[in-house]
Amino acid sequence: MDKNLQPYQMENEDQEPQKEEKPSSALIEKIQQLGQTNVPQLSVDSKIHCLTIIGQIEGHLALPPQNKTTKYEHLIPQLVAIEQNPKIEGVLIILNTVGGDVEAGLAISEMLGTLSKPTVSIVLGGGHSIGVPIAVSCDYSFIAETATMTIHPIRLTGLVIGVPATFEYLDKMQERVTRFVTKHSHITEEKFKDLMFAKGNLTRDIGTNVIGVEAVEMGLIDEVGGLGQAMKKLNELIDLHKENSEGLVQ
Repeated sequence: MDKNLQPYQMENEDQEPQKEEKPSSALIEKIQQLGQTNVPQLSVDSKIHCLTIIGQIEGHLALPPQNKTTKYEHLIPQLVAIEQNPKIEGVLIILNTVGGDVEAGLAISEMLGTLSKPTVSIVLGGGHSIGVPIAVSCDYSFIAETATMTIHPIRLTGLVIGVPATFEYLDKMQERVTRFVTKHSHITEEKFKDLMFAKGNLTRDIGTNVIGVEAVEMGLIDEVGGLGQAMKKLNELIDLHKENSEGLVQ
């Protein structure tokens, strides 16, 4: 045996072989439930909480496991906790959703619209269907230049029993969506309904798809911008909220 190799070999003999780390049961459970690995935690000195609304908004019916979903029963407790936590001073909502359950989407929108803390939303990729009221529910809204929003009437799939009653129910629900959007944005009811019932914009369907600056020009979204602009605006709203709160206390 070559003497020059002996020290190297002895060194490796002393070292324990590296064991392959196996994911813990808690991590596996988190992946199964949330579809993600370790959720990044905010730093201790952070005052902003980020909520992501992605994929399809899941409501009363569970969607197939291959669908990327946002479950409203997960979001609602988070919003309650945000409202109660004094360390959280503002909320950033990031949307990239195809829409989903109407009542679940409206529930999320109502809770965001009634938070006592400043909120800013940003549409990245898409904020379609029931994602529209969620996007406009915040104090200020942004949309990326390439992001799109689809506005269309409420639809049902599957067997419909009792057509007249069902139509009346859908009509009332559609009015709820329209009132909420027009109340929380600068678009008029007439313009919103025109976009909703427009023909020829969507293949085999009625409705309108608006992109980036078009959503701003129509008064649906406040401003075209990205993450940097959204964070800057949220910090401005937080400072303004503090000033107003201090003024009331004095």
